[in-house]
Amino acid sequence: MPKKILIIQTASIGDVILSTALAETLHKAFPDAEISYLVRKGYDSLFHNHPFIRNVFVWDKKRMKYCKLLSLIGQVRRMKFDVVVNVQRFASSGLITALSGAPVKSGFVKNPLSFLFTRKSEHRIDIHDNPEHEIVRNHRLIADLVPGKPLKPRLYPSDADFETAKHWARKRFITISPASLWFTKQYPQDKWVDFINNISDDIEVILLGSAADSELCARISGKSNHENIIILTGIFTLLQSAALMKYALMNYTNDSAPMHLASAMNAPVAAVYCSTVPAFGFGPLSDESHIIETTEELPCRPCGLHGYKSCPLGHFNCALNIHTEQLLNILPTDARKDKRRN
Repeated sequence: MPKKILIIQTASIGDVILSTALAETLHKAFPDAEISYLVRKGYDSLFHNHPFIRNVFVWDKKRMKYCKLLSLIGQVRRMKFDVVVNVQRFASSGLITALSGAPVKSGFVKNPLSFLFTRKSEHRIDIHDNPEHEIVRNHRLIADLVPGKPLKPRLYPSDADFETAKHWARKRFITISPASLWFTKQYPQDKWVDFINNISDDIEVILLGSAADSELCARISGKSNHENIIILTGIFTLLQSAALMKYALMNYTNDSAPMHLASAMNAPVAAVYCSTVPAFGFGPLSDESHIIETTEELPCRPCGLHGYKSCPLGHFNCALNIHTEQLLNILPTDARKDKRRN
């Protein structure tokens, strides 16, 4: 029975959130074990006040990346972990795993240093032959320790985070997280505007995102005629945003990190898929989950796993052929604007 476990996930916010399914599953199986995380700088805030994550190691990749990598390896070795679970498939995380000193070192075969691991698993993405969710793929890394199915990802906002969220949750509202790192995964600005213009003014529309998304949200708000839009980009922390999503009538996202925030809170979520598809295995996991995508058969879709800075064919029909009604139909009738009054 392991006493000290380390989970390594140094990829994006969404990947870190999905990996918390491992922590939940391991904690249930080994409630007395100390579970720690290793993430990149900025994502450690996801684990503030976490009830059972004991330590969070932070890798700052922006300055003196490899010097800090060596320092992290030393910190990990001194902790004397029994099990290291590496969810990342890059050589750097493989080096941490290989040199951890842990008796059990588990990771994916695709990691260049997987030959130094004691346990290896395939990471297969196949949208045609029995597609699997990422949490199922990740669970194979611990299947020898914890047989069965994975638990869902989960985050733990503090009481203060929920109190902050409640300040904005005084009436019915939806959240929209309109941004994405990739152009072809981002529902177009004017499409968001048209959707918001068809929401009843009795419903608050709260725009969420990082500080980098503030300009996009300001443009969306400026072009909309909705009377009740609130922009919280760059104001709310990740955990505050997660807490707010729990109270929303619906949370609208792209195929991006906010979708996973909603899933980790089991909050209602509607995910808009443009160039990517849910069959990649990164879809929403909330009990109330909706997939919004074009109903047109496009031979070019999906065009890539992560997205592109522009549509490779120049038309972006995977996004432009999604209709406002598809987003509206998820909401109760009284949350939609009555066009007869306009």
